[in-house]
Amino acid sequence: MEGKLVLYLDIHRLHDRKLRVPQIAKQLKISRNTVYKYLSMTFEEAVEEFGPIERKKKLDPYRGWSVNWLQEYPSISGAQIFDWLQERFPDLQVGESTVRRYVNEMREIYHIEKTDEPREYEAVVEQPPGKQMQVDWGQTIQKTTQKNEIKLYFIAFVLAHSRHKYMEWQDRPFTTQDAIRCHENAFQFFEGMTEEIVYDQDNLIAVNENAGDVLLTKEFQKYVKERKFKVHLCRKADPESKGKIENVVKYVKKNFALHRIFSTIEDWNEKAWKWLERTGNYKVHQTIKKRPFEVFLLEKQHLRKISSPLSNFESNHLTEIITRNVNKDNTIRFQSNRYSVPIGTYTRCPQVKIQINEQQLMIINPTTGEILAKHTISSEKGKLIKNPNHARDRSKSIEALKQLVLKLFQREEKAKQYIEEICHIYGRYRRDQLLLLKKVAEENPQWISAALEKCMGEKLYSANAFRDVVDYLKRQQLHPIPKIHVASATSVSIPVETRDLKDYIQRMGGNMHE
Repeated sequence: MEGKLVLYLDIHRLHDRKLRVPQIAKQLKISRNTVYKYLSMTFEEAVEEFGPIERKKKLDPYRGWSVNWLQEYPSISGAQIFDWLQERFPDLQVGESTVRRYVNEMREIYHIEKTDEPREYEAVVEQPPGKQMQVDWGQTIQKTTQKNEIKLYFIAFVLAHSRHKYMEWQDRPFTTQDAIRCHENAFQFFEGMTEEIVYDQDNLIAVNENAGDVLLTKEFQKYVKERKFKVHLCRKADPESKGKIENVVKYVKKNFALHRIFSTIEDWNEKAWKWLERTGNYKVHQTIKKRPFEVFLLEKQHLRKISSPLSNFESNHLTEIITRNVNKDNTIRFQSNRYSVPIGTYTRCPQVKIQINEQQLMIINPTTGEILAKHTISSEKGKLIKNPNHARDRSKSIEALKQLVLKLFQREEKAKQYIEEICHIYGRYRRDQLLLLKKVAEENPQWISAALEKCMGEKLYSANAFRDVVDYLKRQQLHPIPKIHVASATSVSIPVETRDLKDYIQRMGGNMHE
């Protein structure tokens, strides 16, 4: 009866938000007569009829999220809701079984039915650690942030012993070169490779299987020869041979990709790898009853190391050419990092091609073939890799500032020489120097001509020195040195020590080299 009392509270909550009866009925998927009935009851009457409400549940603060997901995606599983809650609320401390029970309660309360599609598990002989890896491809259709649909493609890898998984996604079909590149990335992820790799009879890697003899494509055959692993091809949908990877493909589709909204392929891959860390490789596997990442820590000791790069395999076979959108800040995203392109690329060439060759990333204009930028690929995450030459060209604004400062001086030709010398000495800080000159000249117009003469005569090429000289001249005018009168009729010549102008500026705290 608690469900009816909760429904009573939800009806009154929506009514307090000024929703009309038809809107409440539609949102809660109940009849209008039920809405009218519950609205006519007081809380005391509801408690008396439906019984007292039980204690508050730990997941009640997330009820809105859970119910909205259930209403929008009725086929969503409790496991996927658990993963989505973890993704949005990393500090949530609750078990998956608690979420599943809570989701079932919400289905009952809000009358949201689900048609279960049970997963099938095949009983196969377990492989020893380091022996076998299984590989397969999959594709999904996802809703985009622009309310469109897009077809996405992925390749999945799983170590047969530990069930440790890896995957990569593309927004275009895979080529053999893509497959090879992803193999290399998977080997880096697993920190080694197995003796044998199991595949479907996919045309990316195999021509056919001739009475047990594997006929590989020329490119992939060359790659296998270089990496020296055994290839095992099996028939399509053969769970006895590759049931583990088929289950992984289903798992990726139903737990990670289902109902997820697509924005960019970089963001999608980044979320996929975080899902592997949080869910795919972390949750207890139902067959081995252990967490894959924990078993992997033991299995990786049995993997063959591949620290040395490919030698005989031609580098262009590992070259990836794909499309990237240029962001408004004139960067592109690649492997969770941002790489700069020349300023103005976003306006002139909003979409570019990127080519990966070993550790070098080349960004190319797809129309002209011009190489816009080259970067060394960073192994870190969340970094901005920027070429200093890609900074904004401020030459025009600097020139305008120069002209503005020149107009403040009477002797523009001499002032031009002085300003040009300062800009030459302080190349990186010329804007700051010009702004300081402008400020000093505007505030002290009657002193700047004399200060200019002094600075050029003493070779004091600095806006700070110019300011100090102006201050020195003002002090001399306000507090002149008094003349000495001698009582004797005979004039006495008193030698006066002369100092360099630099000494005076230093005594006043100025810095000639700022």
